[in-house]
Amino acid sequence: MTLPEEFHEIAGRVNNWGRWGADDETGTLNLITDEVVRQAAAEVRTGRRVPLALPLRQDGVQSGMIPGRVNPLHAMVQINQELFGPGTVACSDDAVTMGLQAGTHWDALTHVSHSGRLYNGRPADTVTAHEGAGFAGIDKARHIVSRGVLLDVARARGVDRLAGGHAVTPQDLDAAEELAGATVRSGDVVLVRTGQVQVYLTGDKHGYGYPSPGLSVRCPEWFHARDVAAVANDTLTFEIFPPEIDNLWLPVHALDLVEMGMLQGQNWNLEELSTACGEEGRYAFLLSATPEPFVGATGSPVAPVAIL
Repeated sequence: MTLPEEFHEIAGRVNNWGRWGADDETGTLNLITDEVVRQAAAEVRTGRRVPLALPLRQDGVQSGMIPGRVNPLHAMVQINQELFGPGTVACSDDAVTMGLQAGTHWDALTHVSHSGRLYNGRPADTVTAHEGAGFAGIDKARHIVSRGVLLDVARARGVDRLAGGHAVTPQDLDAAEELAGATVRSGDVVLVRTGQVQVYLTGDKHGYGYPSPGLSVRCPEWFHARDVAAVANDTLTFEIFPPEIDNLWLPVHALDLVEMGMLQGQNWNLEELSTACGEEGRYAFLLSATPEPFVGATGSPVAPVAIL
């Protein structure tokens, strides 16, 4: 099935191919300049730190809906072992097997393709079984530190959690921006709160994944117009699921990652941040969210921290 004309029209309006050169592998992260980071540091007033990652655990968010994306399998490989002989310092070590996008994570620009292409027009077959993403792997996102802005869509709509069938629209983002009292600007990392992670936190991982609120196919143009550097939210699928347009699966992924070259994150826990921002009366902060540098990976775990 070919992608509909509506999708291609939006893609043409948000396309960033060649904007930072034909060989660029980091996309909109180029918008996080030294000056952007300097201004982001000025957002720190109290030093209050809010962690945004879900715990990595064997009974994590993955339910089997996404093939191969296994929750972390943690094993001890040595326990109090005296490596250098009796009476010497003893060591304990661990090993983990997991899907790199199993928990709180960033999607790399190579996570999806459409029409045989990746970001910047590179062929999709440059992602291989042996080497992974030779182009634009997550290891190319070497540092993500910028001004973060929480767009608390649920709070702006007067609810604790958006309904499963709610597609977050540009109008929702406008309302949340007004609530925040902070204009989203070039180089910002935007965090969109739907409240959906509450479903997982209460123990219903299947209900967390489906049905889920999420971003509408119309949101990428909102982010493109403001030169947003990256976007993350508190859902499993990032965009509304099932899709708002019949049989158009993951169009927001394709527009963000392939057309714009904009990283997107999922499974971020924004509940404590929502409370903190409400208490502080401000929704902008310094955000540290650098992914683990797995070479050639199409995504990576991240343990983000917002500093108010």
